[in-house]
Amino acid sequence: MKMDHMGENQKVWPLKFGAVLTGLDSKILETSGGSEMTTKTLYDKIVDLHTIEKLSADGIERLVYIDRTVVNEYTSPQAFSLLRENGLKVWRPWATLGTVDHVNSSAPDRTEFPAEENACTQVKYLIKNGSDFGFEVLNNGNPKQGIEHVVMVERGKVLPGMQIGAGDSHTAMYGALGAVAYGIGTSDIYHYLATSTLRYKKLKNMRVRATGARGKAVTAKDIILFIVKKLGAGGCTGHCVEFCGPVISDLSVEERLTLCNMAVECAGRSSIIAPDQKVFDYLEGREFAPKGETWSKAVEFWKTLKSDEEALFDKEVEIDITGLEPSVTWGTSPDQNCTISESIPDPVSITDPKIRADYERALAYMGLEAGQKIKGLPITHAFIGSCTNSRIEDLRAAAEVLRGKKLASGVKAFVVPGSTQVRAQAEKEGIDKIFKDAGWEWRNSGCSLCLAMNGDILGAGDRCISATNRNFEGRQGVQTRTHLASPAMVAIASVKGFIADVREE
Repeated sequence: MKMDHMGENQKVWPLKFGAVLTGLDSKILETSGGSEMTTKTLYDKIVDLHTIEKLSADGIERLVYIDRTVVNEYTSPQAFSLLRENGLKVWRPWATLGTVDHVNSSAPDRTEFPAEENACTQVKYLIKNGSDFGFEVLNNGNPKQGIEHVVMVERGKVLPGMQIGAGDSHTAMYGALGAVAYGIGTSDIYHYLATSTLRYKKLKNMRVRATGARGKAVTAKDIILFIVKKLGAGGCTGHCVEFCGPVISDLSVEERLTLCNMAVECAGRSSIIAPDQKVFDYLEGREFAPKGETWSKAVEFWKTLKSDEEALFDKEVEIDITGLEPSVTWGTSPDQNCTISESIPDPVSITDPKIRADYERALAYMGLEAGQKIKGLPITHAFIGSCTNSRIEDLRAAAEVLRGKKLASGVKAFVVPGSTQVRAQAEKEGIDKIFKDAGWEWRNSGCSLCLAMNGDILGAGDRCISATNRNFEGRQGVQTRTHLASPAMVAIASVKGFIADVREE
């Protein structure tokens, strides 16, 4: 039976798993601080609460309960086809949200359905699946439409203590709210939809403590680029990364979302930050957040969601950000980045032959030379958007830089708010006017140039500074060159015509 969202939040599921929706199951509330919970990491606590059965003697392989998911038009079709082929229903349709975001255009005059035939088919199939299986789908024209991860958070669909799987690696972003979340494949989406469970291989625990003083104009994007560079593209393989330390505590919730979003770029399948009062304040009053007495009880439980002082981690790293400056990627992997004052590294100095070869290939693709300064590099395009940096705080930061300025000659710039609600909020604050007056295109919500599969695409040789999460070869178009940076750094580059230091605007 389909339930409204209040019914969903107040439903008490059997035993321990599903009740983590709000932590209201008396069994959880009575035992969450008990002896069995000592010397555990936050990740271990949440996974244990969701474990239905251990499938291996060492407890690594498990069957786990999944609280919620989000599906889009691009990664979910095969899963729904499998449901139909096997005569199955979606087990808890109210726990699934559908969004159109990957293949839809972000153009100001876009229509309800894409003009491209395959994209149109995908969108219509998702809408049909929502109708047939009983879950909500947000298409173009819906005031709540947006990028899946932005929408899930802004509506309060993600809550501390949840375990969430979805068909996109950047699902790990939800860890910023104290949830265990990770990307899953098509067969896993199918299994989740049919059963609300997944077979899960438990990760190792890694703790990254960020310390030091945050410098002028240093954002969460700069911090995570620095962390990814320090740890390497594969530095967190097989681990859930818990971020902690004074630097992390100082970040706003939206900054933490950026941080956890890009943890996957050093191969962390999941990342997590213990929820605090900032998170509780951020969630309170959102559409699917608990209300009234339910809210108070939920917060009481959420406050227990932290690693125990004596908890053991398989790997621990401390990273001091003192002296860190605004950063930009120079290569074709997020770990290939440098601060605005640095030069592009010389592969000759790299002892690891594989990394050296990666550097050489990246330099050739990007049309750069070792020792070249990143500052002053001419650009052709600037882009702000994606699930990484498209929330209201991101748009405010960029608008502050752009106020009263104009795009440099020959530069094209696009801003794509992360959701229709973010777009509306920005327009209410007059942010859209600042972008438009500067010569930027003010567009509709979607994944857009983050992955260039929706009509938003650049050409060979174009050089784009982008507030997105990946700078892989061809990510924004065949032979397009992408430089990742914070929204403020993207904004200043757009008016200078080259990669510049936002501190010198």
